[in-house]
Amino acid sequence: MPSKRYVRRPICFLTPVEINALLAAPDLSTWSGRRDRALLLLAAQTGMRASELMGLRCENVVLGLGAHVQCLGKGRKTRCTPLRKEMVSVLRSWLRERQGQQSDPAFPSTRGQALGHDGLEYILNKHLAAARRRCQSLAKKRVTPHSLRHSLAMNLLHHGVDRSVIALWLGHESVETTSIYLQADMELKERALAKTEATPARASRYRPSDRVLAFLSSL
Repeated sequence: MPSKRYVRRPICFLTPVEINALLAAPDLSTWSGRRDRALLLLAAQTGMRASELMGLRCENVVLGLGAHVQCLGKGRKTRCTPLRKEMVSVLRSWLRERQGQQSDPAFPSTRGQALGHDGLEYILNKHLAAARRRCQSLAKKRVTPHSLRHSLAMNLLHHGVDRSVIALWLGHESVETTSIYLQADMELKERALAKTEATPARASRYRPSDRVLAFLSSL
C-alpha cells in the first residue's frame, strides 16, 4: 500500500541564546534543580534521544580521560558521545551528590526510579515556562525533548561540521537523514544566496496596447 501523504512541518530548534535561557532556569539551590540542569545540559550538548536519556545509567557516564557517555540507541546500537569540560564538571558534581550504584539511573525521579516520558516532558516544560519570561522568542516555539537534539545538530551545522559527522554523532542510519537540518536552516541558505551573482533583471511596467485600451473603454 502506498504511504499516506502528509505535510512535513519545519523542525523546531533552539538558538544558543534560547538554550542558555533554558539552562539558566533550574534553581540550583534544590536537589531537583541541580538534577534538571545536568540533564538539560547533557541533552543539549550530546543530542541524545529522550529514550537514551531515560535509559542512561551511572555506569554509562565515564568522566576520566576521554570523558564520554555511552547509550543504547535505535536498533540496539551502542553509541559513545564525547563530553566537554564544563559538562564533565557538572556531571561529576551531580553524580557525587546522586550517590547511585553503577546500575542505577543517572537521572532518577524524586522516588529514585528512572524518569519516564511524562517526567521528562514535565521537567522540560517547567523550565521552559521560566525561560520564556527571560527569552521572548521561546514563546513562539513548541519545544519538545527532541528539539534539544535538533538544536545540537543545527549548532554543529552552523560551525561547519560535515553532515556525515553529524549523522555519526546523532546515531542516524543514513547521512540523508541530516538533510532535514539543511532544509530548516535559513541562515545557511542566505549565506549560499550571498555567494551567487545577482541576476540583471529590471522591474518593468505593464503598458496595455491600444486594442486593450479601446476594449476597456467600450465596457
